[in-house]
Amino acid sequence: GMSPAEILAFLQRHPLAVEASSGPAGAPQAAVVGVVVSDTFEVFFDTLSNSRKCSNLRRDPRIALVFGWDADTGCTLQLEGTADEPGEAELQRLKPLYFTRFPDGVERQAWPLITYFRVRPSWLRFSDFSGAEPRIVEFSARALAQVR
Repeated sequence: GMSPAEILAFLQRHPLAVEASSGPAGAPQAAVVGVVVSDTFEVFFDTLSNSRKCSNLRRDPRIALVFGWDADTGCTLQLEGTADEPGEAELQRLKPLYFTRFPDGVERQAWPLITYFRVRPSWLRFSDFSGAEPRIVEFSARALAQVR
């Protein structure tokens, strides 16, 4: 199977993910977000405070993301977890990681409505459909914590 370290490498190769959150009446809402993933599996992205995802996540922090949906590799990863808006100390740690991937994020810091979300996964599933038999591996938050 895949080790957590291989899962992390897969996540860190992908600059985009599909994010799903719950709208005001509970209906699902999805969007593509530019993301970076820390070595402890935190998913980090910026957004505007007037976006649907921001008000959704402030109301209900449960979030799902999908990484990798390319037919050529046949691999995809589903992640579920809880989003929060990190405080200053965490931002100092996570922003440089994000700016390395998205240099334009540096300028966006000055936007009046900019805000930042960090997702801590509770569950993830990696699927590889490239072979004759699909390979599917699931990890709980506890299993991921062993990597740290």
